[in-house]
Amino acid sequence: MSKPPRICSCGRVVPHGVLCDCQRTQTRERNQRHDARRPSARARGYNHEWRKARLEYLAAHPYCAMPGCGKPASVVDHIIAHRGDRNLFWSRTNWQSLCAPCHNSIKQRQERSK
Repeated sequence: MSKPPRICSCGRVVPHGVLCDCQRTQTRERNQRHDARRPSARARGYNHEWRKARLEYLAAHPYCAMPGCGKPASVVDHIIAHRGDRNLFWSRTNWQSLCAPCHNSIKQRQERSK
């Protein structure tokens, strides 16, 4: 049994689980505002030294650490967001290998809920 459609705040009827065009536009605009204020990746510490350390870590920990996944890892994730703290950024005990799908969905959802 599927759930009924809903009415968006703009007045359009939208199928359950689907974003309305106005919601997609609002999300895109909010993300653009956030990205405009955010320092570049290089300014946040993701430079040549990080890329080298990342490759070494992935070689030593080649599989996704997310329980039940086990796919090849492609991302070195900071378990606790470093928020510019250089010691936390470089602490390998704060690193974990994740596959891109787990990093971009499960991990991001966990961080938003904190």
